[in-house]
Amino acid sequence: MTSSAHPLHPLHSSALTTLGWDDDWAAAFAPYAELGLVPGRVVRVDRGQCDVLTEEGTVRADTAFVTPHDPLRVICTGDWAAVDPAGVGDPRYVRDYLPRRTAFVRSTSSKRSDGQILAANVDHAVVAVSLATDPDLGRIERFLALAWESGAQPVVVLTKADLVPDPVTLSHLVHDVESSAPGVPVLTVSSLTGEGMDVLAAVVGNGTTVLLGISGAGKSTLANALLGADVMDVQAIRDVDGKGRHTTTTRNLLALPGGGVLIDTPGLRGVGLFDAGSGVEQVFSEIEEYAEQCRFHDCAHEAEPGCAVRDAVERGELAERRLESYRKLLRENQRIVAKTDARLRADLRRDWRLRSAEGRANYAAKRGGTGRGWG
Repeated sequence: MTSSAHPLHPLHSSALTTLGWDDDWAAAFAPYAELGLVPGRVVRVDRGQCDVLTEEGTVRADTAFVTPHDPLRVICTGDWAAVDPAGVGDPRYVRDYLPRRTAFVRSTSSKRSDGQILAANVDHAVVAVSLATDPDLGRIERFLALAWESGAQPVVVLTKADLVPDPVTLSHLVHDVESSAPGVPVLTVSSLTGEGMDVLAAVVGNGTTVLLGISGAGKSTLANALLGADVMDVQAIRDVDGKGRHTTTTRNLLALPGGGVLIDTPGLRGVGLFDAGSGVEQVFSEIEEYAEQCRFHDCAHEAEPGCAVRDAVERGELAERRLESYRKLLRENQRIVAKTDARLRADLRRDWRLRSAEGRANYAAKRGGTGRGWG
C-alpha cells in the first residue's frame, strides 16, 4: 500500500501542505499512522505544552513523552509530531516526532557543554542585523557558523536601511558584511519604506525560514511585514543606540501569505557554538583555502615558516580581524566539543556502573545471597 492510499494521508490537507508536508514526510509517518496517531507540525512550545497544527486544526498537546533528559531531543518548534487522535483522552499527548532534516542548535553557555535546539526542519536561516548601529561582524560570523552547521541556507538581512540614507555609506556597510559572509546572500531591506522586501519575500516564500538575531535587530517588524499583519508585538526602539526589547519569549511558526513558513525567535543574548566545526570552516572558507597551501598541515597560522595564511594577511588579501575571529571561534568550538565528549564519557561510565550493579544484584538474587564476595 502506498502512503497516498492511507486514510490519514494528509497531502490533501492544505493546512499541512502549506506548512511543508510532502511525500517523504508522509512515508516517514506511515508507522505512526498505522497506530492511529495524527500528524501535525509544532507551531509553538511553552511550559510542557505545545500547539500542533493538524488536519483538524490546532491541537494543544502535552509533551511529557518527548521531553527526555537530552535537551537536543526535546520537541521543538518546526518538528513534525505524532499526536493522539481526538477522543482518546484529555489531555492529548505528542507521542513522538519524525527525524529532523535540519536543526539549528546553539550552546547555552560558552562555559558549559549543553546544547539548545532553537528550530527544526528549517530551509533558510535569516540572520537579521540592524543598520541602526555599525554591524558587529564577529557576531554575524558566529550566527553564520551555526546556520551553516544546521544544514540550512544562511541569509543575512540588513534591516532598517532607511536609517542610512547615504548610498556610499550603505555600500561600504554592505561590502563589509559580504566580506564576512562568503557564499551567503546579503540583502538590504527596510520594513518602513518597503525597500528590498520583495526580494526577501521571494527567498522565504519557499520552505521554512527561521528569523535570528539579537534584540533590536528588527525581527518582529520584519516578520509583520512578511506576514502582512501585526502578528508579532513590537516595542519601541531607543533612537540613541538602536537597541530595544523583544516581547517574543517563545518560538512561533507561522504560514506566510505568499507561501512558505516563518519561525520567529526571541532576541538572542548569546549564540555560543555547539559542535559547529564544519560551520566555522564554511564561514571562513577563504582561510581554509589559504591553509591548504601552508607548508605544515597542522599549521596554527601564527609564526610557522611557510604559512600561506599569514602571507595573505601581510599581502593585504586577508583581514587580520577575520583571522582573529576565525581563531576565536575555532578555540571556542574545540572547548565545547571537548566538554561534550567528556560529558558523554561520564554518561557512559555511569551507565556501565548501573548495568554492573544490576548484574551483580541479579546474580545475587539467583544465588540467594547478598552479591558480596562472589567470583
